Amino acid sequence: MPINYYKYHALGNDYIVIDPNKTEINLTESNIKLICHRNYGIGSDGILYGPIIDENEIILKIYNPDGSEAEKSGNGIRIFSKYLFDAKYILEKHFILNTLGGKVSVELLDEKAKLIKVDMGKVTFISNLIPVVGDIREVVDEVLQLNEGKYKITCLSIGNPHCVIPLENISEELVKRIGPTIENHTIFPQRINIQLLKVIDRNNIQIEIWERGAGYTLASGSSSCAAASAAYKLGLIDNKVKVHMPGGVIQIEIRPDGHVFMTGTVTSVSTGEFTKEFWEQLR
Repeated sequence: MPINYYKYHALGNDYIVIDPNKTEINLTESNIKLICHRNYGIGSDGILYGPIIDENEIILKIYNPDGSEAEKSGNGIRIFSKYLFDAKYILEKHFILNTLGGKVSVELLDEKAKLIKVDMGKVTFISNLIPVVGDIREVVDEVLQLNEGKYKITCLSIGNPHCVIPLENISEELVKRIGPTIENHTIFPQRINIQLLKVIDRNNIQIEIWERGAGYTLASGSSSCAAASAAYKLGLIDNKVKVHMPGGVIQIEIRPDGHVFMTGTVTSVSTGEFTKEFWEQLR
């Protein structure tokens, strides 16, 4: 029986892997939305399309459930890395992936590629590189005015844009309420990911996440990197921190050279075949 897709999750953040070397499919915006829909399709937080092999480089394309293409996803990178291992595309423990948000270095930490460490690169707080409108500056501890009040924000990019909001108390209800407004705020011309941040102690933080193009999310690798980087920039934590999310915990390390390393687990869920009727909808 042919396999058209592979499903994995990383701390509850689930992705469908579609391998272009095994399945020919036209991933239009409407097709991506349909496949990711939790009632009318397979259901997922996004699609990982690859590997695309170009002169011995491995390229990964990441799609949000609203059909848009994401620059980078920490959980998506770990999931795709496990797929490459499971499908025997890679045999070594260290390798490089190419994403729209740049190259990342991956290290498999166990024999079944369930625990994976990723060098997510360096963050920038410079406004035009995130991007955030206005004078070129570091967007650190600025005030964002919303209809319901003011919030202190620190914004950065780690290949994709993030807005971190430190608060004494955070909740799913709050991030769902303000997340869509901030994601689409006029100061963020390419929209933005949002993390509500609570500092537990110097080595532990808690976040609630609203992802650009996906909505409320149980866990996110790039969001964990962003929240930890913002907290470190603000002097609230040490350089090694556990990020607690509703879906689980990721370990983040910020090196002296600025590189941010993320370590977390991945779980395979299922493989599947699209029915003839579903294929007709995709065509």
